[in-house]
Amino acid sequence: MIILASGSPRRRELLTLLGLPFEVISSDADESTPSGLAPAEIVRSLALRKAEAVLPSAGERAAVIVGSDTIVVLGNQVLGKPADKQDSRDMLQLLQGRTHQVYTGVACIGLPEGKTVVEHRVTSVTMRAMSMNEISAYIATGEPADKAGSYAIQGLGATLVERIEGCYFNVVGLPLSLLGEMLSGFGISVLGRQRSY
Repeated sequence: MIILASGSPRRRELLTLLGLPFEVISSDADESTPSGLAPAEIVRSLALRKAEAVLPSAGERAAVIVGSDTIVVLGNQVLGKPADKQDSRDMLQLLQGRTHQVYTGVACIGLPEGKTVVEHRVTSVTMRAMSMNEISAYIATGEPADKAGSYAIQGLGATLVERIEGCYFNVVGLPLSLLGEMLSGFGISVLGRQRSY
């Protein structure tokens, strides 16, 4: 059994693609981090914190808890979820016409023994140039409201993206190739199961 420590519908949809049984326990972990941390350290520490936050609810059963966290980085600036529409506008203006990196950390905790593995992936995303009208129209859809960097590559935000280098699913919020590798270390095989279609 896999326990997804996330309230994100996007991560739930992605995990469903693997065809493995799982349940969701939303993590209410504090997502603040000390200043000065490198992007990889931020996502790895938050992914682990989210996974650890659901430990009390997981009980003593045999399971793997999966926690994940995603941030957008432009130069030395970390862009999380926007605080409001103006914050969204500022982020999209910064990103448009430029290439940024998306970092996603993934933490797996095996129960009941407590084996812990934490990894991360990075994908480069290049946004096309946008007019202020386009930015305003995109914000008005409501899609950017709870997304790191104020866009959703799996939604209307796809029309803003010129190209990506790396894992697409990493940008959505859960790098499936990385997760598959990590789960194999816990004896869970994504491709080795009998399936009926």
